[in-house]
Order: sequence, then C-alpha cells, then structure tokens
Amino acid sequence: MQSDIKILEVEASFTPLKFRTPLKFGAVVVEDTAYSQVRVKVENHRGEAAEGFGGILLSDGWAWPSKVIEHQQREETMKEMTKKLCRLFASYKEFGHPIEIFFNLEEKFKRINKEVCNKLTCSGRIYPTHGLDKSSPYNFEMPFLGALICASPIDAALHDAFGKVNEISVYNGYGREFMSDLSPWLGEEFKGKYIADYLRKEYLPRIPVFHLVGGLDKLRKNEVDESDIPADGLPNSLEEWIEKDGLTCLKIKLKGNDLNWDIRRVLEIVKLSHEIKTSQNRGKLFFSGDTNEQCESPEYLVEMLNKIKEKSPRAFEEILYFEQPTERDLNAHAFDLHKLSQIKPILLDESLVNLENFERAKELGWSGIALKTCKGQSASLILMAKASEEKIPYSVQDLTNPKLSLIQSIGLAARINPIKGVEANARQFIPFASEKEERVHPELFQLKDGEASTKTLQGPGLGYQIGKIG
Repeated sequence: MQSDIKILEVEASFTPLKFRTPLKFGAVVVEDTAYSQVRVKVENHRGEAAEGFGGILLSDGWAWPSKVIEHQQREETMKEMTKKLCRLFASYKEFGHPIEIFFNLEEKFKRINKEVCNKLTCSGRIYPTHGLDKSSPYNFEMPFLGALICASPIDAALHDAFGKVNEISVYNGYGREFMSDLSPWLGEEFKGKYIADYLRKEYLPRIPVFHLVGGLDKLRKNEVDESDIPADGLPNSLEEWIEKDGLTCLKIKLKGNDLNWDIRRVLEIVKLSHEIKTSQNRGKLFFSGDTNEQCESPEYLVEMLNKIKEKSPRAFEEILYFEQPTERDLNAHAFDLHKLSQIKPILLDESLVNLENFERAKELGWSGIALKTCKGQSASLILMAKASEEKIPYSVQDLTNPKLSLIQSIGLAARINPIKGVEANARQFIPFASEKEERVHPELFQLKDGEASTKTLQGPGLGYQIGKIG
C-alpha cells in the first residue's frame, strides 16, 4: 500500500524520574524509575517523511520483580535492551504497516533479551546482591514482559509516525484502506475483519479515570504525618484526592497474603468514598482490586470476596473486577479460576504477553484481559479485536504513564470499549514530569469530576500535538 512505511531512524533517550511518594503494589515499592522516549523517522511509498514519538516508564519493579537483583541493575538492563531494540527496528528495511512491522520483529525479542542479559551478566553488570553466593555460577534473564516494555515506545512512535506521514489520525489507519485484515495474527475466522471494525469512530469526549490507591497511601487527612510528606501543594491522602478531582473510580492495591488487612482496606476505602460522595453529591462509585500475583491460590480471593459481601453488600456490588491474583506463569501455576470468576470478573494482566497465554487463560477460567500500552500499541489492538469478537471483557490499565505515554494510553481507551474508563496514576506519583505535555493537554492531565478530557487529542498520528509540546 502507498501508505506503508519504511523506518529511516530510531533513537532513544532516558530521563530519571523520582516519585513524590513511594508506590507500593504487591511486594514491590517504587521510588524512582527511568522514562524512555523514542523518536523515529519514516517514509512512505510516496517518498514523504515524518517523525513519530513514543514513551514509557521502564518499570522493572512490575516487569521484573526480584529479591536478588537490585533495581538499578534491572533498570540498566532495560535501557540496554531498549537500545538494542532500536537497532533492530532501524535495521528493518521493508515497507509495512506498524502492526506488521511489530509482529514481524517480535519473534526476535527473546533472542535479543537473552543476548543482552548474558552480556551484562558476564561483564558483571548484573549480579546477585541478596540471597545468592556471588562466587557461584548464575545467569539472569529478564522476563519477556520486560522486553515488551522496552519495545513499546518504539512501536508507539511508529504508529505516531505512520499517522503523520499519511496525514491521518492513526486510529483512522486500521481499516482496509491502510492494512491487511486480522487473519495473519488471529486466524482464518478473522478473514475480512479489521481492527477498525472494533474501534469507536471518534474519541469519547471524556473518559472516567481510575485513581490508584497504593498499599502505602494514607486514606484520611488525619492519618497524614506532616513531617514525611512532600510540601508541593498536592493531596497526600485519598480523602483529599477524591475531594480535589471528584473521583468516582478507584483501583485498590492489596497485599494478597493478609486477608484481614485486605478486607479492612477495601471496606475502609469504600466507606470513605461514600462519605465524600454524600457530602459532594457525587454519582455512582466503582472499584477494582489488584494483588499483583501475591495470592497463593484463587481461594484467597474467593474467601475475601465472600467476606466483603457478608460485611458490606454495597461494597461487593460496587467492585467491578480483580486483576491477576496469582503468579504470571500460567503453566507453572495453572490454577482453575472458574469458581472465582463466577463471583467477580478476573482479568489477566502480567500473564498477558502473547495470544497463547490469552487462550490458556480462557481454558483456566479467567474472565477477561487488561490491556496496557506498555506491551505495545500493536499488541493491544490485536488483543482488543480478539476480545471484542469473542465478547470477552477488557480494561485499559496503567504503568504510571507520564508524558506522551499517558496521552497514548488515554487516547487508546477513548477509542475502544473497555469495562470502565482507564487507569491513570502518574498525576499522583510523578506529576511534575509532564509539565510540558500538560500545558498542551491540561484537561487530560488534570481531572474534573473524575474524568479526563480528550478534546486536545488532535492532528495526525497519536494526537500528541508534539509541535506545541516542544
């Protein structure tokens, strides 16, 4: 097709970001993470050229949790992987649609990941700091989820550039005029079906945002210790955040190994939310939960949900779904989730790294999937199309996305049909990282009545308006 692109240049840059308060999820506490931003240059068959951009946090704590290797070493590995992937994409000289390019190269990610980790291990740049004898032979390999994160800003930049070089919103570039049908990735049953068939024609004008309640977050104002909070004018308790942003959707991070604490935490958050709802005359409330793989078995969540229902039928009713209760390896931890899924929808997250895991999860009784742009715009769209066709529910979740990555994530959610809104928590933990982007997209970064506005998602590509951002 004349609109197909060839890659001319790929380059990445990294920015260290310090969190204003620690973010706790599962067994991980995050205080700082590097942000990766990628610029690409492409040309189409007409000889027209354009640049595109993408970004993501290199969240090793989520992609590669480890009690043995320090955060700094894992982050360094992800930077090296990103650079290596930039060279891989730059070496690809065929014309194609961004989705074709991504999946044509994805099979090489595992080999490159192994090469990068072997090189860093042999050179002593990755080594055990806890729990292992440094003199013993060892070899560490980053989970494939980490490789997908490293590739995701390159993929996003290609989608952005594709739209720009063809002077369209990239969401108008997923139909028969611009790409093949879905059968190369999803099989013959998708012959004649296109990603565009499952998209909204326009962005939702406003979209509800799920605010993250981390495991260390203070709930009420009177819990805040003035001696250890940032004096930056932003809220330091959930109560203040709800009052400031008019929140109606909350994602609750739980321990997954302390039943009484988890039940108490959910009930306290629901109670507080209803108190403010009544005082501010707010609308209906929605909650989701996430234990980030910490449950030893699904029975933990079965017991927890049954006890929540017993103690507060209202709280139980307002819980929409739970994400990834058990460990991500679906073969090593092949739990039957049918019983749990009959109580509440259970969404695959950390395990969702390919279509094979999607199919395996369905066999095991998982209810749906969590889409994240950190696994790739291309992969998210293919997974969304499959889920939509099979009437499987999906959500759009966050990776504490700041800057361009937040614009991309909210844009994706506003063009598809997730269960409810989109998670976005960078404004809580790294708000000042996005000052340039926020000047162009103020109502996307700052919520009103618990929602983000998409009215500034304009122009070709992913709608960043990068020229105004600078």
